[in-house]
Amino acid sequence: MRWPSSLISVLLVAAGLGACDRSAENQAPPAQTAKPAATSTAAAATKPLVFDPKDVKAFKVLPAKFEYDKNPITDDKVTLGRMLWYETRLSKNHDISCNSCHDLSNYGVDNKPFSPGHKGQLGGRNSPTAYNAGHHVAQFWDGRAENLEEQAKGPILNPVEMAMPDEKRVIATLKSIPEYVKLFKAAFPDDKDPVTYDNMARAIGAFERGLVTPSRFDKYLGGDDKALTAEEKAGFHKFISLGCPTCHTGVAVGGSSFQKLGLVKEYPGLKDNGRFDHTKDEKDKFFFRVPSLRNVEKTFPYYHDGSIASLDEAVKTMAWHQLGVEAKPEEVKSIVTFLKALTGDLPTEYIKKPELPPSTATTPKADPS
Repeated sequence: MRWPSSLISVLLVAAGLGACDRSAENQAPPAQTAKPAATSTAAAATKPLVFDPKDVKAFKVLPAKFEYDKNPITDDKVTLGRMLWYETRLSKNHDISCNSCHDLSNYGVDNKPFSPGHKGQLGGRNSPTAYNAGHHVAQFWDGRAENLEEQAKGPILNPVEMAMPDEKRVIATLKSIPEYVKLFKAAFPDDKDPVTYDNMARAIGAFERGLVTPSRFDKYLGGDDKALTAEEKAGFHKFISLGCPTCHTGVAVGGSSFQKLGLVKEYPGLKDNGRFDHTKDEKDKFFFRVPSLRNVEKTFPYYHDGSIASLDEAVKTMAWHQLGVEAKPEEVKSIVTFLKALTGDLPTEYIKKPELPPSTATTPKADPS
């Protein structure tokens, strides 16, 4: 990979100025992650830095799809998964699908603080985007699902969301529709009884692993120095020097770790225990999966509770509560300019809603109760 000369300059300056702009005591400690944390800006500034482009690993170009060896992606799985993604009959009242809350034509979100589920019930956390989620360290804000395949099982049986009573009802619905039986057999040819709840989740997961949105930022990382404007490059520099890559790095510019909300400055009125609700470990209290910043311009409102409506305000409050930095208006504006360059292209053909097969006389009826 050939790194743009301006990117090299940006990172050199950022590494040298990170501790000059902000005192070391304001730098956030590394986020929780299964991988070794990258050297922080403050730490890098404590010793002379000999920079080599090959050592810049904090940001990476998006792959064409997120492969997973435990669920190999095939065309037949993706075809089935796409249909299941849009299938409202996977909900108790036949009125909610995966796409209801994660609208793929709208960057994978519904732009609501909380998404309405069965009978209009609202959950307690904001629905995150489904795009580029294949890179995430875990799924859901608290990381309770290890991967996309595990995550796909949750909302269907959640009484607040799609509200199916049990897996048996889901399988009865799918088996009552001959076209789905045929598609499951094609997607899982080695299974004696392919129409299972796990295989449903595998098909949806395979489809989601192709939900990728490459942007001009990827072209820039790939060597196209003109892919970003001078203002966007300046924002990238400020993003780095302020300390944002403490958490927001990698392919998805986030999503690869957990971090405490209110790390440096206490977050007011925080009632959600975050990852603690899953692990019951006190050290996980108020920790949440760090969100990806790809398409962040489009995925408002922000935070786990959808409480912040504007991107400018989100950057400002993150700088204060996570880094202990009172970001100046011009700094916020510069960073937001860069973040907008992370808005990618939607895979319009890939996400096109297919024609779904009709119900039969044995298909369970919609149940509004």
